[in-house]
Amino acid sequence: MWSIRRGSSIRNTRGEVVPIEIQLLIDRFEALLVESRQVPFTPSVLINRDRCFDIINQMRVSIPEEIRKAKRQQQEGHRIVAQANEEAERVLALARKQAVELITGSEVVEQAQNRVEIVLERSRHEARQVKAGADEYAFSVLRQLEERLLEHLTTVRNGMVTLESNSQDAELSAE
Repeated sequence: MWSIRRGSSIRNTRGEVVPIEIQLLIDRFEALLVESRQVPFTPSVLINRDRCFDIINQMRVSIPEEIRKAKRQQQEGHRIVAQANEEAERVLALARKQAVELITGSEVVEQAQNRVEIVLERSRHEARQVKAGADEYAFSVLRQLEERLLEHLTTVRNGMVTLESNSQDAELSAE
């Protein structure tokens, strides 16, 4: 049926080589279990060990790719926060520059100071909003990734428990 080898990959629509995703491997693992022959009068099945280990090995290769994707998303969140901080600094620098220009006119010093405080407060407020939005986005992306990884981990663990149970049942049946 399916032949999965370590380092297997597929090509996307642009012809780029892309590692097989963990969800596809889980689907193949499930299909292997469904296709396996049932031991009469038991819930156990006979499973092709080599195919099973091939899929497990491919999962071992694919899971680090999922982790790399998570790290890239985390780095993207950090990049957004860094951009927000840079923008805040730029706005503050502009406000300071405007403040210096306003202060140079001796007759409007008090007005200039008031305007500087308003501009600085607006800048700080905008910077806080941008940073809060970036932090919220990064947290959301990381939470989604954590949920996906936990789902995959649960599926893999359940498969391993099932295989182990089937193996023990087969050993007991053989005796």
